[in-house]
Amino acid sequence: MAVRREGRERREQRARRAEAETFPARMKKRVHRARTGLRKSGVDYFRGDGSDWVALAALLLTIPVITTCTIVNPVWFSPSTLVLPIVAGGLLLRPSSLLGLYAASAAALIVESAKLGPYAEGPARVTPGTVLTVAACGFFGLLIAQFRSRVGVPWRGGGTMLFDLRERIRVQSKLPKLPRGWHREMALRPAGGQSFSGDFVVAARTNSGRTLEVVLTDVSGKGMDAGSRALLLSGAFGGLLGSLPPHAFLPAANGYLLRQDWDEGFATSIHLVLDLETGDYELLSAGHLPALQLNAGTGRWEEKAAEGPLLGVYDGAQFDPVKGSLRPGDVLMLFTDGIVESADRDIAEGIDRLTGEADRYVPGGFHGAAWHLIEAVAKDVNDDRALLLICRDI
Repeated sequence: MAVRREGRERREQRARRAEAETFPARMKKRVHRARTGLRKSGVDYFRGDGSDWVALAALLLTIPVITTCTIVNPVWFSPSTLVLPIVAGGLLLRPSSLLGLYAASAAALIVESAKLGPYAEGPARVTPGTVLTVAACGFFGLLIAQFRSRVGVPWRGGGTMLFDLRERIRVQSKLPKLPRGWHREMALRPAGGQSFSGDFVVAARTNSGRTLEVVLTDVSGKGMDAGSRALLLSGAFGGLLGSLPPHAFLPAANGYLLRQDWDEGFATSIHLVLDLETGDYELLSAGHLPALQLNAGTGRWEEKAAEGPLLGVYDGAQFDPVKGSLRPGDVLMLFTDGIVESADRDIAEGIDRLTGEADRYVPGGFHGAAWHLIEAVAKDVNDDRALLLICRDI
């Protein structure tokens, strides 16, 4: 019985092998391998890891076309038209491939010069200025290609990557939805109208949604210089927030910054821990400006200043909280120094101006006020600006 079963299995295996070796099966395997290889090559090329021979071949084919058109009609096709494939090559090719493209362009200039004659005999000739223009474009194209090769980011994905980084900062800075009876406003304005800022916010609702924790941080530097560090810190702070007890957050953030060992690695930060049921809160500060609380009963703004050193300066730092409570109609405002400090005014004057402008929004409940306050108080300041409002409705 066992012998018959083994014989049957052998016959089935031989039949499967014979079927796999048929012409349609072999063709199917080859097509599958070709599709897989083509897809992998396309993905690698998009990422900058694949061969650039396709782009090189296409650009090399354009050079004789441009050369022929220039010789036939030099008025409409100037010899300097050769800069077009050179510029495209600087964006598409690797430095080693660019050298081949430049050699073909130089040969095309020689052919055009020989066919069109000396540049002194009339217009539309290969002049020294044409040679210098083509050479300058080639030089800058080579610099761009070398920079891309060193960074490892292709031009096709570089802009997408930067856009993705900007969107990640924006998403991480979004405040969670608050329960009924609460309202929040936030605005971030990078220095110089750039897309990246050294100011960022991370927030989360903890304690089963009862507690709102918000951290506003100002990284040393501004704009693009501080944007990369802000992105790294926002991810790290977002992971720490809610994973540690509130009083342990700033010491952990301080230790993280110290471990980075950056040349310009300090930051200021303010941490709000707000009970959304009672309105009681704690503020912990790491060298940050005080918060401002509007008392709905008196109509006055009060500074809430907690004690603590800058983040990333020394180990073992202590951060002492200040406590308060938001009653119906009260407003708590957190902001960075770009809002109140500039070359022509000190911080105290800037705070007075901010509170004076904020009084205008008391009747409307501060809806949409954060962006307008930055526009009114610090529109033209060449610094990153962030402003956060937490309002308890009446």
